[in-house]
This record gives sequence, structure tokens and C-alpha cells, in this order.
Amino acid sequence: MYAVKEIFYTLQGEGHHAGRPAVFLRFAGCNLWTGRERDRGKGPGGCSRWCDTDFVGTNGEGGGRFASAEELSRQVSFAWKGHSARPFVVCTGGEPLLQLDAALIAALQVDNFEVAVETNGTVPVPAGLDWVCVSPKRGGKLVVERGDELKLVVPQEGMDPRDFELLNFEYFYLQPLDGLKRKQHTKAAVEYCKANPRWRLSLQTHKLVGIP
Repeated sequence: MYAVKEIFYTLQGEGHHAGRPAVFLRFAGCNLWTGRERDRGKGPGGCSRWCDTDFVGTNGEGGGRFASAEELSRQVSFAWKGHSARPFVVCTGGEPLLQLDAALIAALQVDNFEVAVETNGTVPVPAGLDWVCVSPKRGGKLVVERGDELKLVVPQEGMDPRDFELLNFEYFYLQPLDGLKRKQHTKAAVEYCKANPRWRLSLQTHKLVGIP
């Protein structure tokens, strides 16, 4: 059984695939905090103070409970609108690897999807994924030390980008923390990338242009 908050077609807003059409498959639940306002600042994840993603429940667009990988993959296929390109699905959350498994990856790939995951890196990655993006969070024990893209939200107290540079990722991104100090955070990230060219700047372009 898979619990899904929402399934929707949009453009990837951040990181390496920014601007690319994709179906977002957002799983319900996370292992770093509950997602409920009353629990702000609680739990092992420092992200509980600033996370702005609604991953609670299964009542979003296309969401629900799915009894099999094939059933869920069909629902994802219904959402895809980009008929002239290979379908692309981004599995996200919350923490998608609490639910995303080899059976669902295989079902999505049978339906011709290129399958990406955005994870906090605290849960081992199943085999077969086409793209792995890890976004480490303060308070989360990082167990995924290889993948395609490491995307670090900055600033996070006690998390230095240099601590991640020896990990086995092809791309390294800094993403400024949103909120009242976004301009300040963005300026600091820009200066860091200029001084440390291994890192690239990731912006949340979906927020800048007003798309889901």
C-alpha cells in the first residue's frame, strides 16, 4: 500500500533539472518531522523550522492510497501531458524513500518513465533509479553518500558545504533558504559559489514565476 499526498504535472523548479516538465509524485509522511504546524521545531530534523511542503494526508490532487505499484504507476501516467518527450517523474515528499521501492520503480519504468527521487538521504536508495538527488538536513543521519545531485539548503546551522565535497555526486548545488532573509541567503550562496566553483546555485524558480 502506497500513501500519496498528491500527483501533478508541472515544471521542475530547482536543481539540475530546473525547467524540465515532470510529474511530481509526492508521498505522504516524513522521518524528520510530522509536517504539522503544532510540531514546528520538533523532531530530529532542523528542517522542521522552515519546511514549507505539505506532505500530510492523502487529500491532494491525484492523491490517495494505492494497493499496488501498477495502480500507482497508472495514476502517474494519467498525469503526464508531455506527449512528445520521454515521461519524467520526480518522487518526492516528505521522505519518498519510506515508500518508494523496487516494485514501483520497475512499474514506472515499464510505463516508460525516467524515475528521479529527491530524498533527505537518511534512507538507503533502492536499485534502478535513473536520477538521485540528495538534500541533506541538519539532524538527519546521512546514509546516502553517492548519487547524481547533492542539493544543500543554506544556511543550516552546523552544516558546512565543505563537509559534503568528498561524497560521490556528479553535481553540487547550494539552494538559498526561503523566508524573510531570502535575499541575504541568496547573496551569501552566490558569493560562496563564486569562491568555490565546484558548487552551483539552485533557485526555487517555481516560486519566482508562480507555478506549483
